[in-house]
Amino acid sequence: MHKPFNRSPYYPAGIVSDVSSRAAGLPELAVVLNPNAGGGLAAREWPRLRAELERRGLTHTLIQEENAALALARVQALPPGTALMAVGGDGTVGALLPAVVGTGRPLAILPLGTGNDFAGLLGLKPGAFGEALDRLAFTPRAVDALWVRAHHADGTVTERTLLNGLGMGFDADVTTNMDRVPARVQGFARYAWSAVATLKDLSLADVTVDADGVTLYAGPSAIVAVMNGTRYGGGFLISPESDVRDGLLNVVVGGPMSRLQLTGLLARVLRGTHLGHPLAHHAAARQVTVRWNRPMRVHLDGDLGTPVTRLDVEVRPGAVRLLNA
Repeated sequence: MHKPFNRSPYYPAGIVSDVSSRAAGLPELAVVLNPNAGGGLAAREWPRLRAELERRGLTHTLIQEENAALALARVQALPPGTALMAVGGDGTVGALLPAVVGTGRPLAILPLGTGNDFAGLLGLKPGAFGEALDRLAFTPRAVDALWVRAHHADGTVTERTLLNGLGMGFDADVTTNMDRVPARVQGFARYAWSAVATLKDLSLADVTVDADGVTLYAGPSAIVAVMNGTRYGGGFLISPESDVRDGLLNVVVGGPMSRLQLTGLLARVLRGTHLGHPLAHHAAARQVTVRWNRPMRVHLDGDLGTPVTRLDVEVRPGAVRLLNA
C-alpha cells in the first residue's frame, strides 16, 4: 500500500540535496523519496542510496514532501529533461504517473515499498541499489499504462492512470485489512496474513465484465482484476499472461465460489496456474468495463479507493518511458 510522503530525519520537507558532478550520458535525476514506504524502509535506506548515487557521479535532487500531491507538484515544475526516480512502492510510482504519461519524461524505479509488484516484474529487488542504478545506462523502454474512469457509490466520477493494475472485491478487502496486520510482518507475508483473515467475511456480488464490447462474464463473483503487470500483493501472479509492451490489458474474473474454492484458487494464483481453472475467466483486450450491482472496494496500484459501482479501463500503449527496465 502507498504511504503518505511525510517528513524524514534525513531531510526536512522541501530541502534539496545536490551533487555537482554527473556521469556522462546519464540523465540528471529527481529522486522522489517516500520515507514511509515499506514501513519506513525507504527513509532508513536513503543514506546508503545517496552514497551509491554520489559514487557514480549522478546529479540528483531529492524531493520529499508531506504528501504525494505536493511531491507531484514539485515534479511537474522540473525541466522536461529531468528524469524521475521513484523510491518507494507501487503507490509511490503511481503518484508520479501524471508527470510521466504522455510527457516523454523518463522514469526509474527503485523499490523499497511493501509489495514492489511492478518492480518485481522488471526483476528489480529491494535494496539492490547497484543493479538498479547500473540499469540507468540501458536504452529507455516504452511500456504500457492503464487509464481508469471510476464511478463511485456517491455519484462522483474520478480518473487515474495506473502502471501495475487494480483489483476489486476480495483482494481490495485484503488491502483494507492489511492495517490490522502486525507492523513487523512485511512484504508478501503481510498480504497472506490479511488474506487469511479476510476469507471468513467472503461475500459475492453480481458483476458484468465486458472486454472490447463482448461480455466475458456475468454473474456472482468475489474478485475482478484488471492488470498491466503480472502480479500484486507482493507475489500473487494474478495475471501471468500480461505483457507490459503488447498494447493490451488483461482482465481476470473469479466465478461463483465458496471459501474453500477461493482458498484453492489462491494457491494456484501463487504459481500462476489458475487461468486454466473453470472458475477463472480471463481475456486480453484494449478496453474493459466492469459493472457491479452494489458498491465494491477497489485498490489501484495498491492504493485503496472509495467503493465503486463501475470501472472503465483502457490501455495506453507505450505511455511510460522506463529507464531501468
